[in-house]
Amino acid sequence: MNKRESLAPARPVTPAGSWIQALRGALVLMVLCGVLYPLVTVAIGALLFPDQSTGSLIERDGRVIGSALVGQPFSAPGYFQGRPSAAGYDPFALSGSNQAPSHPDLRERAAASSKAIAAANGVAPAAIPVDLIAASGSGIDPHISPEAAEIQIDRVSSARGLPRDAVAVLVATHLEGPVLGVLGQPRLNVLRLNLALDALGAQVTAR
Repeated sequence: MNKRESLAPARPVTPAGSWIQALRGALVLMVLCGVLYPLVTVAIGALLFPDQSTGSLIERDGRVIGSALVGQPFSAPGYFQGRPSAAGYDPFALSGSNQAPSHPDLRERAAASSKAIAAANGVAPAAIPVDLIAASGSGIDPHISPEAAEIQIDRVSSARGLPRDAVAVLVATHLEGPVLGVLGQPRLNVLRLNLALDALGAQVTAR
């Protein structure tokens, strides 16, 4: 008898059987990709990057006051001010103005900002770094350039009654270099800098 002829014919797959196979495969993928994979990645992230995985939150006196990743508006003269925001510093509404440099509204806002910043800090409009005038693409950039901090030192030290040199040293110690030494530019986190400024003021007052 021919060996091939002795094999039993394959059982046909019924429509119900194909649905069961498809459903079984879908359930397996849902568990693997929708449950196990997220749990594993979250666990690894929390283990390797505990601060970043929780939003890089910053606390003072046991209360969360912000995130190192999200800019905040500071208007008091005794604080360093960050970049303007086209999104109102709302992390749920990330956006830039999407206006071209030639747009009249943007030019008008930039001129008004330059005038106000120059008057508040006692500098010429041409000396104002662009990051104090132009909003970032995200609208929540928490950093400013060293130049942007430098022109604010006199105003901040005068408003707080602190020695200028002490505030300048504070700025220098909070300067962050490029990531891995090559990515990005030197910068300062405005919220961290202002918190350190509060601590410095408290130390001087306590003496």
